[in-house]
Amino acid sequence: MLQDDTQASREQVRNSALASLTRREHGVAELKTKLTAKFGDVALAEDAVEWLQELGYLDDKRFTEAFVRSSVARGRGPIRITQELRQKGVDATLVEQAIAELDVDWREQARDVLERKFRQPVADVSADKKADMKEKARRVRYLQYRGFFPEDIFALVNGER
Repeated sequence: MLQDDTQASREQVRNSALASLTRREHGVAELKTKLTAKFGDVALAEDAVEWLQELGYLDDKRFTEAFVRSSVARGRGPIRITQELRQKGVDATLVEQAIAELDVDWREQARDVLERKFRQPVADVSADKKADMKEKARRVRYLQYRGFFPEDIFALVNGER
């Protein structure tokens, strides 16, 4: 009887893990945390994660590459992408490698994000110097939140190309 309960629990955790992967890619640590929180059993969560890795359904490298591509498409910068992946438990070397493999001009990416959000350049906003500084600060904060490099942010806000 006890063996049947263990097998049923194991299958339930595995099915839940598989269902999570059908919705979107997950990192190993992220999925393990999710399963542990849901079922309260670290051993079953680790078993399910190992099983999925053996089948090739769960791969941190593939997850990282997909996450980075998706984040770039959403207008996120390299700092924010790195931070989010580290929070999900992805190894720093995998993150660096995935970002380095992209052919992205981060300043150009920041410019596109800035133009989508604020339809006009800072210089066209106002002749008032105080209002101009407030608007620049607003744009700096926005690009910082999006995770772009400070040198790119300040170059764009100051009108450099």
